[in-house]
Amino acid sequence: MSVSLSVTLEDVRQAANAIKGITVMTPLQESVYINDLLGARVFFKLENLQRTGSFKLRGAYNRVRQLTPRALKAGVIAASAGNHAQGVALAAGLVGTTSLIYMPKGASLTKIEATRAYGADICLFGETFDDAYKEAQRVSEETGRVMIPAFDDPAIVSGQGTIALEMLDERPHLDVLVVPVGGGGLIAGIALAAKEQNPRIKIIGVQTDSVPAFVLSRREHRIVESKGSRTIADGIAVKKPGTLTFELVERYVDDLVTVTEHDISRAILIFLERTKLVVEGAGAVGLAAMLAGKVPLDLGTAGVVVSGGNIDVTLLSRIIEKGLVEEGRQVHLKTMVGDRPGQLARLLRTVADLKANVIRVEHERWNPHLSPAEVGIQIVLETRNPDHVEQIIAALRSDGYDVEIQN
Repeated sequence: MSVSLSVTLEDVRQAANAIKGITVMTPLQESVYINDLLGARVFFKLENLQRTGSFKLRGAYNRVRQLTPRALKAGVIAASAGNHAQGVALAAGLVGTTSLIYMPKGASLTKIEATRAYGADICLFGETFDDAYKEAQRVSEETGRVMIPAFDDPAIVSGQGTIALEMLDERPHLDVLVVPVGGGGLIAGIALAAKEQNPRIKIIGVQTDSVPAFVLSRREHRIVESKGSRTIADGIAVKKPGTLTFELVERYVDDLVTVTEHDISRAILIFLERTKLVVEGAGAVGLAAMLAGKVPLDLGTAGVVVSGGNIDVTLLSRIIEKGLVEEGRQVHLKTMVGDRPGQLARLLRTVADLKANVIRVEHERWNPHLSPAEVGIQIVLETRNPDHVEQIIAALRSDGYDVEIQN
């Protein structure tokens, strides 16, 4: 395949040599449970186990290592929702320069603190990655610090492409690669490196439908800015593709699909419970797309890039609880009992007889809709499945309780 672009397969190979000893060779791992669930064979490239918890160190180090002595003295600057920030901060420390990172105000606290721990100075600015990026550009021009782009840079793209080299070296017969897409640096590098080695391999990119900038751009064959909205996949919440990355995606990527927030949450929960892996929203979109039927399973053996694992623990706890509710393994019920001794015990006895575990009980006396003789009860139960939930509700209603499921 001929290439007339500013990134080549040789660039990716040189990047691979440069990052040896800096990055780790992450596992390419399959899960029997997920294979059975999908009815296909899938290998996950676990970049959530990479240094800094994501693939971003690959491109960041490959870019920072090429700085001149004068640039190293001035220091570097970057904008990021978190993962690129950590990659740049660590890379800067490894080559002996300073880093200033601009992050949106809503960035994950986990990612902010981790970036600071790698030695970076942090400045929170704006509501989105794009806001932080524009401010970082302005400060770069004022101070002389070298801007390290998150994705739209040949050295960044080359560094991210090393993932494809590792995957195909370990599993040469992969038929399709499924890759998260934000600004496009990851999929651009992977697609170039994979297609240049095997033109028949399929490359499928996945975005959240909350911020589908690449999908919109691909549809019109020009760069289109997405309005965007809040998403748990903050690592790919980029409203506008890069010029270089869009060109590479147009040339090499076979298809782009989107997944919902629900799809992503489900994938995070499956990774955690079934493979014992902590995966962030952006890292889970590949599995989410396969579970949602967005990736044809008849394409053959798939390699799915799990791009990162830097998820805020409070968000993870909410995803777990919501996922358990959706699967019928936890239910929040609301009812009323008489305000006299023994009434709550009677309610709980019915629940215990049906083998549901009580997680939490709350009394509510001050609701104006309750009479002085009533107490509102909110109860959270651990259950087996949706049928078990229906059985509990039916039994309580049979006992005279007016029960509602609380969403």
